[in-house]
Amino acid sequence: MKYTQLGRTGLKVSRLVLGTMNFGPQTDETDSHAIMDAALDSGINYFDTANVYGWGENKGRTEEIIGNWFAKGGDRRDKTVLATKVYGNMAADGDPWPNHDKLSALNIRRAVDASLQRLQTDYIDVYQFHHIDRSTPFEEIWQAIDTLIQQGKILYVGSSNFPGYKIAQANETAARRGGTIGLVSEQCLYNLAERRAEMEVIPAAQEYGLGVIPWSPLHGGVLGGIIKKEVKGGRRASGRAADTLANPSARAQIQLYEDLLDKHGIEPGEAALAWLLTRPGVTGPIVGPRTAEQLESALRAVELELSDDLLTSLDEIFPGPGPSPEAFAW
Repeated sequence: MKYTQLGRTGLKVSRLVLGTMNFGPQTDETDSHAIMDAALDSGINYFDTANVYGWGENKGRTEEIIGNWFAKGGDRRDKTVLATKVYGNMAADGDPWPNHDKLSALNIRRAVDASLQRLQTDYIDVYQFHHIDRSTPFEEIWQAIDTLIQQGKILYVGSSNFPGYKIAQANETAARRGGTIGLVSEQCLYNLAERRAEMEVIPAAQEYGLGVIPWSPLHGGVLGGIIKKEVKGGRRASGRAADTLANPSARAQIQLYEDLLDKHGIEPGEAALAWLLTRPGVTGPIVGPRTAEQLESALRAVELELSDDLLTSLDEIFPGPGPSPEAFAW
């Protein structure tokens, strides 16, 4: 495994991030523990989750599965850089009591204590805002975070799904207040098929020293050889993948992508991950394996070297927006 610093911090993290969203809803606890053991054995030390994972009546279940894994001992917690998120309401029916969601100081305090209990740990390495809160000023948010850092409950803070201007606003507010170093990472939707983050989010992250953690690196399975699997009678496309394949021009684009990688003898999903690892500012993509086999495929991507010719061809199939602000200024 290869490692890098998380943004401008001294924290060393693996170039792949283990995403745990499937733990509980799609992968049972036994298999989830096996995947985490395999990830740690392979050198992946950065694990990502969120308080709402488990979804519906089972919100919090994913954190509980991770907590039970930590409780097994064997230095599991000490070897893991743990990231979780706050924002979503934890009510099973989706109708929270006032102040039981978003980023008020009250909810942040309540949410972090609940996550610590489920995770069976006394601190969270990277505590992430799952979404912007348009109602709560950053002065209040940072006041709450400063208290948690002083209490030793969290070490660093990251964002997720933030636009570029909110990254700037958050860190400028932190700088004016002093104390916390501000946001150190941003999780955003970013992959070959979805490159809008290059317009504002990634430039802002680089300017303020945030590590970029792309989620959905295979774009919901679109970049994982979906047409090849369809032809072979594999798992049927659903969600984002099904919507993409229903569009004739998008389907043709994916076919070009798969044909290109077939010519180079490279698995599409591994190429999509390897491409992200070449992108400026990217710390490492989040991979969310449902099985041990999917984890093994992701690990191969770290060692995969994409030639300049192949990178150029990928850009031709999936052209990015270009540099900011030129991409939208003229």
